[in-house]
Amino acid sequence: MREALFSIVGQVDGAAVLDLFAGSGALGLEALSRGAASCVFVERDREAARVIQANLEKLRLTGATVVAREVASALRDDRSRGRRYDLVVADPPYEDWETHAKTLGELLPDVLADDALVVVETADRVQPELPLDLVTTRRYGSARVTVFSR
Repeated sequence: MREALFSIVGQVDGAAVLDLFAGSGALGLEALSRGAASCVFVERDREAARVIQANLEKLRLTGATVVAREVASALRDDRSRGRRYDLVVADPPYEDWETHAKTLGELLPDVLADDALVVVETADRVQPELPLDLVTTRRYGSARVTVFSR
């Protein structure tokens, strides 16, 4: 899945990345290993956030910040600080997409750089919608990857 996602996204050299609902941090770690300049990992589960931090240290990846808080709160903070991202990856729990869709739709546009991409992973039966331009959507087994642009 990661390989397919990054083949769609293309080069991330020098990009500012935001990994929402980071879980293990696999997507953000992959972006950093592919040359992203920075990545902010947002994961509300404190134990998962500690695992991300440990993996960053083990892999000796720099330019990362791990934020242990709710996605909506982190996005509001980034918006108020004027932070912008070139790539946002969001992998909310599949069963909770509808819960998070409205919040993401309201807050994401304000933290996107001009040519930013947003990649959302959902269950294959879900067609996510955001107030952004749809680039592509592809199914991979029981998952769907949908890419939006600003």
